[in-house]
Amino acid sequence: QVQLVESGGGLVQPGGSLRLSCAASGTIFSIDAMCWYRQAPGKQRELVARITRGGRINYADSVKGRFTISRDNAKNTVYLQMNSLKPEDTAVYYCKAAIATMRSLPKYDYWGQGTQVTVSS
Repeated sequence: QVQLVESGGGLVQPGGSLRLSCAASGTIFSIDAMCWYRQAPGKQRELVARITRGGRINYADSVKGRFTISRDNAKNTVYLQMNSLKPEDTAVYYCKAAIATMRSLPKYDYWGQGTQVTVSS
């Protein structure tokens, strides 16, 4: 069984920073891409950033230059450093990881439970 647990959300003023973490645990053989998504009230869930095991990175245009995704493969953890936060960044942030639990099995997507980020003065 695999679990993804996010942490680091909270309330921050516009222009402030937060660092989100997402740690994968359980029966893990390998992890491929790790991603951060977000979902604001009344909106669809959207991809914020993605990082492959080899370190290739993609960002949504709305966060380029402000957010930085990174990962620690030894700790099965992905991070999202968020700087210059804006009210429109307010959302529940979810991590997703493509995980194989055994060598002989394909990778499946696992999701965390989400962490709330609120940007407000």
